[in-house]
Amino acid sequence: MTGPEAVTIGETMVVLSPVDATPLERADRVRLGVGGAESNVAVGLAGLGHRVAWVSRVGDDPFGRMVAREVADAGVDVDLVAVDPAAPTGVYFKDPRPDATGVYYYRAGSAASRLGPEALDDPRLAGARLLHLSGVTPALSESCRALVSHAVDGRPLGDALVSFDVNHRPRLWPADRAADVLRDLADRADVVFVGLDEAERLWGSTDPQAVRRLLPHPQVVVVKDGAVGATALPRAGAGVFVPALRVPVVEPVGAGDAFAAGYLSALLRGLGPTAALRCGHLVAVRALAVPGDCAPSPDRRDLAAAVALPLERWAALDLVAAGLVDPAPADGGSAAPATAGAGAGGFVAAAGGLGAGAGTAGSAVVGAGAAGSGTAGAGVAGSAVVGTGTAGPENGRSGR
Repeated sequence: MTGPEAVTIGETMVVLSPVDATPLERADRVRLGVGGAESNVAVGLAGLGHRVAWVSRVGDDPFGRMVAREVADAGVDVDLVAVDPAAPTGVYFKDPRPDATGVYYYRAGSAASRLGPEALDDPRLAGARLLHLSGVTPALSESCRALVSHAVDGRPLGDALVSFDVNHRPRLWPADRAADVLRDLADRADVVFVGLDEAERLWGSTDPQAVRRLLPHPQVVVVKDGAVGATALPRAGAGVFVPALRVPVVEPVGAGDAFAAGYLSALLRGLGPTAALRCGHLVAVRALAVPGDCAPSPDRRDLAAAVALPLERWAALDLVAAGLVDPAPADGGSAAPATAGAGAGGFVAAAGGLGAGAGTAGSAVVGAGAAGSGTAGAGVAGSAVVGTGTAGPENGRSGR
């Protein structure tokens, strides 16, 4: 039997969302779904054609069975999801508001909070090329924090690339408790995703180059910054900037995970930094256009065609006409640039180590010196030089 190409690990909960995006306090009907940062990424990768295993722990209850079934139905291998007879599956409620979607957790003492380092030592995971984790997991318990440390230090999956989404959740732990832990874990990973808003909240960093200086060791650091776009800064060499796309935003929760799935899929396929950032954007906008955490993946032919567009056509891309998102319903929200923070869509990404400095059409070159040095890079054909000032407005909030 062929093993997984990618592995994700972390908690997934049952989600209760008011129907028609009504604020929770006035809702009289809710829909049930499932959501978790790492399983969202697993579902996204599976939809893009990758073999993916999700490792977790659920309660021996109807919610646990629902979680495992729905993730499996999306094409993800759930054979390594343990069932805990003594702890429940976590639950959370979404509270839609005009400016953001709030959340209320009921996850203390959940089955997934009992995950530990041994969860990654199963021989069935051997040969995986990618392991994806998030900063939600170390906030759940001491054993979960030990699990993430084991993943970034012990490298239980051998040569697999370790991806870490900072995903700071203030409702789980405040910035003063989380900052040092998350910075230390992120700096020991290979690929890092972080929202500029959460980087400022955690570490006082106000531009992607400052984030890169704080995290000098990863091959790739992805800094997501609202409606501005996506910037890729390597550990050494030039970076790449890709502007955000406009999309009717129904709900931002889950779009950051979708971006990570698109970006990581491109890495697994050996694509360069501009293509990876574009893939992240294109998968994320689909999540922004639906009320749930996950949306069906784009048709791979449509995705490939959009990734290959020249700069001027990328900036003017009509996502509906291109078949990449469905038309918005009459009350489905107004078109706006995809926005991202911790767990929201639209992105600045600081990435490196993957053909950085190639600067293809539709990209910008950022900082050609050592990572985070702020040294201006020389523009190449079809690209622009981006300065080191503060990137645009903060537009994201923690979704979960």
